[in-house]
Amino acid sequence: MAPIAITPPTVEPKQVRPSMQRANTANMGTKRKIICFSDFDGTIFMQDTGHALFDNFGCGPERRKVLAHQLESGERTFREVSNELYASLDVPFEDCFEVMKTALDIDPDFQTFHEFCVNNSIPFNVISAGLKPVLRRVLDHFIGEDMSKHIEIVANDAKVTATDDGNKWEAVWRHECELGHDKARSINEYKAAARMESDNGTIPMIVFIGDGVSDLPAAREADVLFARRGLKLEEYCIEHNIDYIPFDTFADIQKQVIKIAKVDEQKTRGKGLPSNFNPRANMWRRVSSRAAVPVFAALSPAKEEKAFLWPDTFTTPATVAATVPPNVEAAVAVAAPVA
Repeated sequence: MAPIAITPPTVEPKQVRPSMQRANTANMGTKRKIICFSDFDGTIFMQDTGHALFDNFGCGPERRKVLAHQLESGERTFREVSNELYASLDVPFEDCFEVMKTALDIDPDFQTFHEFCVNNSIPFNVISAGLKPVLRRVLDHFIGEDMSKHIEIVANDAKVTATDDGNKWEAVWRHECELGHDKARSINEYKAAARMESDNGTIPMIVFIGDGVSDLPAAREADVLFARRGLKLEEYCIEHNIDYIPFDTFADIQKQVIKIAKVDEQKTRGKGLPSNFNPRANMWRRVSSRAAVPVFAALSPAKEEKAFLWPDTFTTPATVAATVPPNVEAAVAVAAPVA
């Protein structure tokens, strides 16, 4: 569920077909530590779960247009708009999922890729601006509870209360910020924990998978970025010369992860990192021992790098030093259906 995607005029998700031959999901034999973070709407699922909820049980598409304009113009913040969207819902929690069974299409190769991750001990995390209970319920239905339980969901929480007047929905925001969930911060929190737990400096390879421009703050913290072909994230990467790997389905991602993992395992033995790694993200990997640099100092971006957190302004050297409006990223986020 993603209130961040409330604008109607978006790029329609590309219709994808499953691979002709099912990929091998067996253990690939590498000892390289890997962890995957993935967007939800437009990435794992081709449609937006928030649209299904708000259009069928809430304010409807016309009101979403108004809210989208208010968000983009800066009249209201992301959290203010999202709170109104959630407040418009009046449906018991369990009842809202019947419509999603027919409204949503999962990436045709996601289940195979996830099986590959489980068999290779690769943690797979959903990182979303939506509501964790909703995303969990959708995954339980589409891939089964036995497989869904292997996926950690990093998202906001939800409170749904039955009252005499109906059902009240509220978002319980993950972070005290205008976006409610700072995806880049969540990944850096994981990095800090992984760094502190590493005795030999072997830090997991961070993979991020997404489709929209609002994924960039999190994507830039990853070692390797996968962008769904033909959508906003790929367009932005091309325009701004950002390294990424395009994909049509998760089968493409699986093939590349196998290649990159084996190369990375060899390179990290003393020969450097693969050329397609994100140089900014690799800063945290350079700390090879706990005594070298304080972990939070290693994770803190330089001042000029902070501009990347607001990609809409990251165009010229002059804008890098400019003061960035606090909700500009939220305005950019309405450009595409993302979680």
